[in-house]
Amino acid sequence: MTERGLTHVDPLGRARMVDVTPKDPTHRRAIAKGRVFMRPETVNQVAANAVTKGDVLAVARVAGIQAAKRTPDLIPLCHPLLVGSVYVNFQLDDDFIEVEAQVETFDRTGVEMEALTACSVAALTIYDMCKSVDRSMVLGEITLWEKTGGRSGTYRRPEATDGR
Repeated sequence: MTERGLTHVDPLGRARMVDVTPKDPTHRRAIAKGRVFMRPETVNQVAANAVTKGDVLAVARVAGIQAAKRTPDLIPLCHPLLVGSVYVNFQLDDDFIEVEAQVETFDRTGVEMEALTACSVAALTIYDMCKSVDRSMVLGEITLWEKTGGRSGTYRRPEATDGR
């Protein structure tokens, strides 16, 4: 709850979308990251493009981009906005694949949910494409790393001492 009270509930306690029409449009950006933990052999198969379902990272990238654009269809009180750009990138480590999604717009509301949705769906797509070779995978650490623009300004998640 903010100092203004619950923002997504009307005076009768019903869910509502926040009115953003008085806000001025500004450039907004958000970066989200998440990880798909898996066996090292599975990471190696993804890196070698040897998973039988196809190019895991290419499909996950397109899934993440599509998901960012469909976020208001999935999150009930999320405002539809014109997504200006979406980048989905991957970093392969010994026992996980890190997904990073960056979304930008020029609008009245932020793109944090779009970045988190892109990251989540890209991770789910990796899971879907690799589940036939590794059912022990775990999705985790899906987190907002940075957001810029808007009234609340810039947020950057401090780097944890263990590299997360």
